[in-house]
Amino acid sequence: MNDLKENNIGTEDTKITRLPLTSDYVFKRIFAREENNSMLKDFLEAILNIHINKVEVKNPELTPNMADEKLGILDLKLDIDNEKVVDVEMQVSNEHNIKERSSTYLSKLAAEQLKAKQNYKELKKIITINILKYNYLERNAYHSIARMKYEDTKPIEFVDMGYNEEEEEATNTFEMHFIELPKFKQKNPECNTKLEQWLWLIDGSKEEKVEMSAKENEEINKTVKELNKLSKDPEEVAKYEEREWSIMRYNVEMKTNRELGEKEGEKRGLKIGEKRGRKNEKKAVIKKLHELNISIEQIAKVVELKEEDVKVDKIYGHGGLFKTKGVGQQILADAVNAPVSVM
Repeated sequence: MNDLKENNIGTEDTKITRLPLTSDYVFKRIFAREENNSMLKDFLEAILNIHINKVEVKNPELTPNMADEKLGILDLKLDIDNEKVVDVEMQVSNEHNIKERSSTYLSKLAAEQLKAKQNYKELKKIITINILKYNYLERNAYHSIARMKYEDTKPIEFVDMGYNEEEEEATNTFEMHFIELPKFKQKNPECNTKLEQWLWLIDGSKEEKVEMSAKENEEINKTVKELNKLSKDPEEVAKYEEREWSIMRYNVEMKTNRELGEKEGEKRGLKIGEKRGRKNEKKAVIKKLHELNISIEQIAKVVELKEEDVKVDKIYGHGGLFKTKGVGQQILADAVNAPVSVM
């Protein structure tokens, strides 16, 4: 909830604390409303760099047990022009799984379509948009787009089919977008493009950039007004705080569980190590006593084990006594009552 400190904005008679769009609750509360559809359309056009005629929110509801849900549950599932299925998710906590999570969503959205249509050719394009409040990808870009592409042809597998340019895209059905806000903030761009304008509003850390973006883009200006209105509503502020406390509690629980798991693992490792150490120590003692030709019965008493546990299974010998084939082997075998091999 530290975001609130960064978003203090003045009005004519009082100051309000603007709720942050990086909150999944606030993000969905603003963009899932039917009356705010033009804002959502403009925001999606900025990210996808396409023209959109119509966008429909498929999951506008906020679940009753919202505060107890896991992180990321408050996503937006959208249909664009009846051609594309889009999932938008706001991520504030790095769970180190966003690539796997996003690809799993792609598969899930594809499966949902196939259940309804049972025809691969009718599959709509599926897009996931992940807005991250942390850096994750080892890439020099704040907006990274991933698609399925072919690897370069290996020389050993080359066949001259006469193609001057090879196909690069394996399929255009799947697409993933990753927007890393810290990288955007580090670049510190102006408000020249629609994407820059929207990201300054979502980041919310520089009010002068937000004001500039609102002047340049009417949809952003409308969004700012909606945010200010939401931020003045005590009930909405309470819901936002409830959600943030839930996320904080979840993160603490996850961290505590990881730490407990690590400590338990360390304890088990120490116990196993100590047990193996004692076992190896006893083996060394048993070996030494055998070398001194101590009887099995006496060795068992010394190391506090059963006689069958201290018997020698096999002995290896080389050089000296064992140069004469068979003689040394037999003498030692009779002495220790165990088979002897010559190396």
